Amino acid sequence: MVSGAIGGTEIIMKKDYDLIVLGGGLTGVAAAVSASREGLDVLLIEKSGFLGGAISNCYVNPFMQYRIDTKDGGKLVINRGIFLQILNELESMGGLFNANVFNQEYMKLILDRLTKKEGVDVLFHTYLTKANTKNGKIESVTVDTRNGEIIFCAKYFIDASGDANLAFKAGFSYNIGREGDNMCQPMTLCFEMSNVDIEKFYENRPRMQELYKQYQKEGKIKNPREDILVFKNIAKGILHFNSTRVIAKSTLDAKEMSKAEMTAREQVFELYNFLKTNCPGCEDADLLISAPEIGVRESRMIKGDYTLTADDLINCTKFDDSVAVGVYGIDVHSPDGSGTKRVFIRKFDYYTIPYRSLLPDKADNMLVAGRCISSTHEAQSAYRVLPIVCNIGEAAGLAISVLCKENKDIRSLDIDKLHKLMEKYDLMYK
Repeated sequence: MVSGAIGGTEIIMKKDYDLIVLGGGLTGVAAAVSASREGLDVLLIEKSGFLGGAISNCYVNPFMQYRIDTKDGGKLVINRGIFLQILNELESMGGLFNANVFNQEYMKLILDRLTKKEGVDVLFHTYLTKANTKNGKIESVTVDTRNGEIIFCAKYFIDASGDANLAFKAGFSYNIGREGDNMCQPMTLCFEMSNVDIEKFYENRPRMQELYKQYQKEGKIKNPREDILVFKNIAKGILHFNSTRVIAKSTLDAKEMSKAEMTAREQVFELYNFLKTNCPGCEDADLLISAPEIGVRESRMIKGDYTLTADDLINCTKFDDSVAVGVYGIDVHSPDGSGTKRVFIRKFDYYTIPYRSLLPDKADNMLVAGRCISSTHEAQSAYRVLPIVCNIGEAAGLAISVLCKENKDIRSLDIDKLHKLMEKYDLMYK
């Protein structure tokens, strides 16, 4: 390690990482852990003070569909590997309810323990400022920390930032949002209400939905969302709301994101006051907490070797270079706020995600994993959910482990070797 000071800024260079992963959500954790398990020296960079990404920063909860129906009437978990390990840890700690609602504070600790156990170097409170790229190869990244600027070098990189921040900084091509107008799905600030009579609330929920729509027509509700989206919480007397909807704000513009955060908070109080005043079971409710930051469904998606489409998912395509599976269907929250489009995956079946969609155009030593892989707007609305992106991240880390040991570029991967590793870690569904 070499250190020094330039103009009052501390510069530290560490040159011996095999892999640097940007983003500490489920995608990034799975990528870092899977590569470290295979012997790579891995650094995981995260902007917050904890792991979990959208779970911890945006209170995304619950897990969306990760099981398929079986013909004998049962349920089969298809998103496995590290995701299944996390599920089992949550359950053993008493942090999982009805198979998909979870305690996000338990999740932070589980991910800390997982990265420490597998020997991943984790750096919190760290922001990417520059990717130093030459001829499609990222040679190093510059990050801003409490120490000042630090330059880290690695043989390989994985962008698990959600917004394709590393791909963007490195100069690789990307698309934004919906084809034609680049509009993205709305943002949502999740929040929770406490001291609710849950049983009474659900008895009156249908009437509240109708009253909510009536208030919208009368101009008493400004939130453009068509209904109230609410989930039970693992804690007693608490409801989790995924029901604010901020439209027509760029997720990639600091000024517009700042306005979006403020708009969302107004919507939180609007809905809280509406329910407290009108909904039986909420008379004594308190506004407990809102997420530290607004949730982003969609922003940049790389231009990759293969663009995943909605038809690929609806037709349950099985790619030869599959790296993940999914059963969650198309779920597009209209960019103009007018409604939500749902298309479900056929019963007893699933789709796959191809490795080629993780390969940024002209990149040599970086993969992209998570919701910002190469796809269309509609396809992204399906695979963006937690179980699937966790699997994508794990496969990306395993792919880098194969490439690193053979000193190959990302397009020279022996997919059979990757699939054998995926089988080893119970990531392949058969």
